[in-house]
Amino acid sequence: MDALDALLTRVSAPRLRAPAPDVAQRELLFRAALRAPDHGQLRPWRFLTVEAEAREQMGELFAEALLAGSAEVGEEALAKARAMPLRAPLLVVVIARLQDHPKVPRQEQVIAAGCAAQAILLAAYAQGVGAVWRTGEMAYNARVAEGLGLSSDEQIVGFLYMGTPERELRTPAPVQVADYVSTWPA
Repeated sequence: MDALDALLTRVSAPRLRAPAPDVAQRELLFRAALRAPDHGQLRPWRFLTVEAEAREQMGELFAEALLAGSAEVGEEALAKARAMPLRAPLLVVVIARLQDHPKVPRQEQVIAAGCAAQAILLAAYAQGVGAVWRTGEMAYNARVAEGLGLSSDEQIVGFLYMGTPERELRTPAPVQVADYVSTWPA
């Protein structure tokens, strides 16, 4: 797929099934991520892959985090938390690795990690792999971060759910560029 086609037509695939991307596809996904904008060449990111039975372990971690936040959690909410990682055969946890640097603020490093996540999504789409970026409360939960082995200088940017789309992807609605671009001074 042409790069501009991928940029102009990429859409999320929220309903995913097996198979997950194969080894060669994953190599391209992560190679694309490593080309994200990176002021200072800090490589302020890392990635965790979660698949097979590890998805169930992640679901238990999500349920534990939910319980730790409130004693008033119902069984329905716990079941939902446990099922979240099971929505796709592969999850990629995108992590910003924040470093002290005199010219590259931490916020810029988080944005760079977000660009790496977007590069993974575009590379997935270009290869016919379905993917969707999700965050939600578990992305910002300290217990989840600890359970995934993040250091105090790391934070989750998002969970990329990946697999084979269950149905044909929608065609994105056209957007008017002029609605979002203006000239300064006006």
